[in-house]
Amino acid sequence: MIKTLQVRNSAGTLLIAVIIFFTSCNRNIVYSQYHSFPGNEWRLKDRAVFDLEISDVQSLNNISLMVRHADTYPYNNLFLFVTTAYPDGKVMTDTMEVILANQKGEWQGSGAGDIYDVKVPIKKNVRFVLPGKYEFTFEQGMRVDPLPMIMDFGLEIEKSK
Repeated sequence: MIKTLQVRNSAGTLLIAVIIFFTSCNRNIVYSQYHSFPGNEWRLKDRAVFDLEISDVQSLNNISLMVRHADTYPYNNLFLFVTTAYPDGKVMTDTMEVILANQKGEWQGSGAGDIYDVKVPIKKNVRFVLPGKYEFTFEQGMRVDPLPMIMDFGLEIEKSK
C-alpha cells in the first residue's frame, strides 16, 4: 500500500514538472486550443469554433492547424471550409486542404500507438491589423458524414521568432 502511494506521488510530481517545463518553453504561444469530436467522428454539422482576443497588433505571428486522428483514418487529406470573422465585422470564407499522409501513405506528424498528431503551418509572419475579437470557424469539407477517426482539431497562434 505504501509503495503504491509513493509511485502515485512520484507520478504526480513528474506530471507537475512536465507541465511547468512545457509552460515555460511556450511563452511565444499566443493561442492554442483543441476542439474534440464525440465518438471521434466529425459530422458535417459540427463546427470547430475558436474565439480569441487580439491586443498585440505589432508582432508577427505564425498560424498552424493541429489534427489528431487515428491510423485507421481512411483518407490522406482533410478538406476544410474556413470562416474568419474580424473585429470590424468583416467575414471571409475559404477552402483549404490539410495533407495528413505523404504520397507513400505514411502519416505525417508524430504518432503514439495508433494516434497521430499533425501540426500544419498555414500562415507565417502574419500581423493582426485590428485589435479585438477574432472568430475562426472550421467545418470539414470531405462530403462524408460522419468523417471517421478524427478525434481533435486545433488552432495555434505563435509569435514569430
